[in-house]
Amino acid sequence: MEHLKMHTPNMADENYRKLAEMFPNAVTETITGYDENGKAIIERAIDADVLRQEISSAVVEGSQERYQFTWPDKRKSVVLANQSIDNTLRLDRAKSVGRDGTPGSIDTENIYIEGDNLEALKLLHETYLGKVKMIYIDPPYNTGNDFIYKDDFSQSEEEYIAQTDQLDDEGNRLVQNKESNGRFHTNWLNMLYPRLKIARDYLSDDGAVFIHIDEHEVYTMHMICNEIFGEKNELGTIVWDKRNPKGVVAGVAYQHESILVYCKNITVFAGTPFTKKKEHAEEMIAKVDSLIKKYGSVNEKVRSAFKEYIKKNKIDFSGGESAYSLIDEMGRIYQPVSMAAPDKPETRSHRPLIHPITGKPCPVPEKGWRFTDKKMDELVAADKIEYGSDETTQPRQKYFLVDNMKEAVSSLLYYGGSDDALCLPFDNPKPVYVAKKIISFLAKKDGEIVMDFFSGSATTAHAVMQLNAEDGGNRKFILVQLPEVTSEKSEARKAGYSTICEIGEERIRRAGKKIKEESPLTAGNLDIGFRVFRVDSSNMTDVYYRAQDYTQEQMDLFAENIKSDRTPEDLLFQVMLDLGIQLSSEIEETEIDGKKVFIVGGKYEDLDGIIRTHLVACFDSNVTDNTVTEIAKLHPSYAVFRDSGMANDSVMTNFEQIFESYSPSTERRVL
Repeated sequence: MEHLKMHTPNMADENYRKLAEMFPNAVTETITGYDENGKAIIERAIDADVLRQEISSAVVEGSQERYQFTWPDKRKSVVLANQSIDNTLRLDRAKSVGRDGTPGSIDTENIYIEGDNLEALKLLHETYLGKVKMIYIDPPYNTGNDFIYKDDFSQSEEEYIAQTDQLDDEGNRLVQNKESNGRFHTNWLNMLYPRLKIARDYLSDDGAVFIHIDEHEVYTMHMICNEIFGEKNELGTIVWDKRNPKGVVAGVAYQHESILVYCKNITVFAGTPFTKKKEHAEEMIAKVDSLIKKYGSVNEKVRSAFKEYIKKNKIDFSGGESAYSLIDEMGRIYQPVSMAAPDKPETRSHRPLIHPITGKPCPVPEKGWRFTDKKMDELVAADKIEYGSDETTQPRQKYFLVDNMKEAVSSLLYYGGSDDALCLPFDNPKPVYVAKKIISFLAKKDGEIVMDFFSGSATTAHAVMQLNAEDGGNRKFILVQLPEVTSEKSEARKAGYSTICEIGEERIRRAGKKIKEESPLTAGNLDIGFRVFRVDSSNMTDVYYRAQDYTQEQMDLFAENIKSDRTPEDLLFQVMLDLGIQLSSEIEETEIDGKKVFIVGGKYEDLDGIIRTHLVACFDSNVTDNTVTEIAKLHPSYAVFRDSGMANDSVMTNFEQIFESYSPSTERRVL
């Protein structure tokens, strides 16, 4: 049986493997020193000159000036992103909330993680690789007062791996990045770069990242994203006009912030328009219906009242909505659009349209109509042509609102409201309105995952649940937040919240309850639950990872390779992370031959008609042949046991034969 790694993959190993496959002639070795016995210490390396030659028609010399984006410690931040860790996630049942709203239940597909987001991103990497539709973050803006993550570059890899404490001696993992600090920009870049580098791998091919940032680092953020996501994958920048300029400043008073948008694969978006639903379209259609009922028919009173309605609401309507200001005889809202051909007149119609009242031909555009004769006939038959009072006016096409309920996502977003975060004490939370609108631009399908690893007050979770309630969607969220300790004199501490995580978790509870109370018909089956995990040290003892450092006599002293304070459930979730099984998976606890057994992921029927399970795990001791046999009969894709869990040597000997007899395709693993 194969032992589980029980640590995150070393991305440097994977990157080296890929490069070695593509460019084997660039793979080399270098001597980095000598040990106490005089033996050379050899490390793998890539010959940069050979690699550059492979990808360029001309070699770029190391000393030659070239376009690049760099800063002190950039190489170390890349190393930090690639380093492996053996931490794990432990479920907190007391804080978790299920779909039925009762604490303790974990029947939900939403995830909330307490801990350093760099470590959480590494732990989730194998499980959610390529499965996240949207990353939506609001990181520190680097204003000179922001707190940023303190990633210690002076640590060796061994020290970093061995680190178990998430907070410093004063209860914080954050440091304030003062403008007077000579490393002001460097510290911010070193914090953000490795997190975004890892996060990119989470996006699905049709996924994208949305990043809030203000004027202090917007240009730097563009440079980071161009490097990590690729300049060609930029979808644009949304400017959020907050309708409230900052106070007196030496220069322009900013009243906006930027939301940078980058996708995983621009070719996917090139074929799929980046559109959104016209927010007020249904309201506009309902308004016309009510006016027609009020005035008895489609008449000038209806048309005049509707234009006044558009004018009154123009500040809230998008340009694409307010353009639809006319009503035809059938009561359909439309806007008139020119049908003149922009180019290639030889392929278009030059046939004049006949005025329906005068019976005379109307003017034809100089280059003809943009449509063929056949298409023009179809438009006429469908009553989609607007004529003037007589034949002297060039006809235009009617664009009906009902046929154009979506519009392109605009680069401008207007919202000047605030958010009380359900009366919770949190400074400057993102408004739910803004978060909901941004999320709706991309995450539209059932089951799509929205990730936010700078969760703060958990606005993203609130917005996801609210959006699901409004459109019947089934989006999921994964949130990560460092358990930053609140100040002793803060309103949050006075209200009983010792960490930012406690505020965010309480907000999700209150928001879910409020949404269900306000929308009992549409939110009846709404998933307002979330499983709470916290980043912690590994469940395994040091000997599990570094057995080669111990003699057999020393090994015999370790009867167990699992820490004494860890539960079978703790082991289960670390196994799920190692095998890439989603943390939201259904988990059933049962008993087989007196042993606790976990069945993960439910049952399904394979192509051969065999009822299978995804994962079956048993971490008890004294496991017998009967236990192994009954587990094998479940036909799991994975079966996991403790290495020391078998009752005797006979069970260990029979183990493989039992699985070969009942479920030969099962992958067997041990801790």
